[in-house]
Amino acid sequence: MNSEIPLNWFLYFAAASFSIGLVGVLLRRNAIAVLMAIEIMLNAANVNLVAFWRYGTPPPGAGPLAGVILALFVITIAAAEVAVGIGLILLCYRRWNAADVDRYDSLSG
Repeated sequence: MNSEIPLNWFLYFAAASFSIGLVGVLLRRNAIAVLMAIEIMLNAANVNLVAFWRYGTPPPGAGPLAGVILALFVITIAAAEVAVGIGLILLCYRRWNAADVDRYDSLSG
């Protein structure tokens, strides 16, 4: 009996996660919720990277952990994105007294 999960299950999960994140970015009005939806989309990309690393063969010249290293880069970029995003959201909240992205339509205030 083979207990290994097939690759397409990971791809379905990543596609569903990315779709949920995309819907969250397009439909949510709260800036924090939009930032969390972007994080869901980045995590879906990480699931794809690690799944293809686990089930695929590395391209010529790539190391044996190429997918994991790329996933770590994405996690690092996501952490930087959260730091900058939270700073911008706090700045906008202080200026307009709202976390609603519809109110952030002008630079003049």
